Amino acid sequence: MTTGKFITFEGIDGAGKSTHLAYAAELLQAAGKTVVITREPGGTVLGEKLRELLLHEKMHLETEALLMFAARREHLAQVIEPALARGDWVISDRFTDASFAYQGGGRKLDRNKLEILEQWVHPHLQPDLTLLFDVPLAVARARLDAARAPDKFEQEKEDFFAATRSEYLRRAAQFPARFRIIDSRDSMDNVRKLLRDIISSI
Repeated sequence: MTTGKFITFEGIDGAGKSTHLAYAAELLQAAGKTVVITREPGGTVLGEKLRELLLHEKMHLETEALLMFAARREHLAQVIEPALARGDWVISDRFTDASFAYQGGGRKLDRNKLEILEQWVHPHLQPDLTLLFDVPLAVARARLDAARAPDKFEQEKEDFFAATRSEYLRRAAQFPARFRIIDSRDSMDNVRKLLRDIISSI
């Protein structure tokens, strides 16, 4: 049986990644792939309960990071790993890069602690492809202001998002073979053309 591939979508809140996720899934389905679309935090019954806590309840920084990885462990066991073993392609709206960006970059948690959690929870699994939707902070903020009521992360100040974006870009530089950075200011047509090129290449 052919092992499937694991694609993650990343970016600061307001970067527009969710807008393009369904289109990427359609491209893969058109190519004959079975696609599982999921998200973090969440993706499982337990994960969705933890998501509500993580997005809306105040808590200690380390509690937040631990709960993120607890939800991720369940997500891997219940959804991601079984799907890949079946030969399905998994598209996840966020994965561990988000923990480095938000808890590490934005909240300033020691990166070594996140690396320990990463090695504990998924030592042998990384995404085959990570699409990082990058956008200037002013653009992201304008998009958020026009969207739904913000969660606790979306209510953070500009310096939080600047640090989060910076950590995403550092991760992309650290793992260039896995990351593709997409300028989310570009037109819908241009972004979709780039997505078609990227998807066809894998």
